[in-house]
Amino acid sequence: MHAQSKNSETEDLGDAVDEALAWHDGNARATIETLLLDCQFLREQLHLANGCISRGLTRGWYASAERSTGRA
Repeated sequence: MHAQSKNSETEDLGDAVDEALAWHDGNARATIETLLLDCQFLREQLHLANGCISRGLTRGWYASAERSTGRA
């Protein structure tokens, strides 16, 4: 069942990639540029949100702008 779920996620991601490329008429560079700008914007928003949320409210947890690899 886990493999089925992973395949579904991969297919969904592939669809999203196709949609993003289609939005930019197949221009991969423009697509990547837009995604990087979106990522930068979201990191800025996350930074602002972290400044507005008290540590007590989140019981010490805070959001990170960096992706966790899950490796030790």
